[in-house]
Amino acid sequence: MKKILFQGDSITDADRSRGNRLSLGYGYPTQVAGLLGKEYPGQLEFVNLGISGNRVVDLYARIGEDFIEEAPDFITILIGINDVWHEFGARRNGIENPKFYKVYALLIEELRQKLPGTDVILLEPFVLRGPATDGKWGYFHDETAMRAASVRKLAETYGLTFVPLQSMFDAACEKAPAGYWLPDGVHPSAMGHGLIAEAVANALREKLG
Repeated sequence: MKKILFQGDSITDADRSRGNRLSLGYGYPTQVAGLLGKEYPGQLEFVNLGISGNRVVDLYARIGEDFIEEAPDFITILIGINDVWHEFGARRNGIENPKFYKVYALLIEELRQKLPGTDVILLEPFVLRGPATDGKWGYFHDETAMRAASVRKLAETYGLTFVPLQSMFDAACEKAPAGYWLPDGVHPSAMGHGLIAEAVANALREKLG
């Protein structure tokens, strides 16, 4: 049985139960499990270890227990928006883009060293206009785009699969308002999670054959 590990921040976490490994939360990990589980019955294990509020440095800090010890066949990573958003918190602990890139690269390099047989898939961070972003929209837009460019560059540098999400959400906004997909501009609705799930499932299907 092949194990798929979902990693990231609150978008991945999606209120999963910490005490129940079968709980994948209400977001895209559950939808991916539904899509692929019916196509590959009994062949896949799905684990969600996303943690709300995480930045790239938080992911790296838990690489041992929550990545390496899991020894998954596939890892999907969605991180970056908190590295931007947390700059507005009381402690102003966002992660500047050069450091974001360096720490993310360290994460990937260690995963390749410790888990040489694991396929890592990088998901692009994204943002839309909404209650959480309108007040600083220029900053959110530009800084998130920088993190997205870093993730794309990392995928190219290390030969990893990159899943573009920003253009997908931009295109979706031509069909329904931004709030339909990301009610606060950051966190997806069920429909927004559906968009992510479809993109992630397609990337995994290519790997699974």
